[in-house]
Amino acid sequence: MSVNFRITLFFLLSILFPGFLAAQSLSVPYLDSAWIKPYEPFRVAGNVYYVGTYDLASYLITTSEGHILINTGMAESAATIREGVERLGFKFSDIRILLTNQVHYDHVAAFAEIKKTTGAKMMVNEPDAQVLADGGKSDFIFGNQGATFAPVTVDRILHDRDTIQLGDTKLIMFSHPGHTKGSCSFLLETRDEKRTWKLLIANIPTVLSEARMTGMPGYPTIAKDFARTFESMKAITFDIWVAAHASQFDLHDKRKPGDPYNPAVFADHKTYLAFIATMQRTYNKRLKEKK
Repeated sequence: MSVNFRITLFFLLSILFPGFLAAQSLSVPYLDSAWIKPYEPFRVAGNVYYVGTYDLASYLITTSEGHILINTGMAESAATIREGVERLGFKFSDIRILLTNQVHYDHVAAFAEIKKTTGAKMMVNEPDAQVLADGGKSDFIFGNQGATFAPVTVDRILHDRDTIQLGDTKLIMFSHPGHTKGSCSFLLETRDEKRTWKLLIANIPTVLSEARMTGMPGYPTIAKDFARTFESMKAITFDIWVAAHASQFDLHDKRKPGDPYNPAVFADHKTYLAFIATMQRTYNKRLKEKK
């Protein structure tokens, strides 16, 4: 990327997204334009809706006692999420619980603002709690960048197989560490007008290029955690699945803006297993390279 192109991109982003300049006071290691590009909100299945950007997935789960929001994307996406929630006919102020698949800045950076606005309770898998509370300073890879997002106060610590219930909806959290120490996935049953769907909101265990399978002082158990995660994810049974990144579950191939409601397009076990197998091959290669 040339210097002139970077300057032009920075200028355009500052105009299109007013919060962009403020976000630059934080040390963001990388920014993809697809992460902040708006996208049409839509019903995934039953009471689960997509309210994220073109690539960073945020999910609204509506219940009789308020709503659950999973992931936020970048800090400047708070307005995009709010607009999506309201466009679907729901009240942003009715969000009661905040969850995340992982605590890297591209999935949690708007939580501080949304928590302040809605008063929702932040719940997070225990190994990621400190990173969320200190704005990313203790992250085992990006911590040397300093704070990468605004710190978020944690209201409830979660553990593997814990349940999160609001109204008539119950989620099970599966701890899937490796990408971050507390990466996790959520499984729930959601019913529409015709049937009940078992839906998995997955955190694909991407092996970052900076991650070393041995010799990482900040994460000495990373190799064991990844190995356990691969097996855990392959063992989960579900009807349909989505992920923390739209690109990971091929959203833009499976659904176009304006398409009618059709949860069945996300019944794609083959892609899910192929993605995990690819990550596992990368992991095995890293282990061999070290040896």
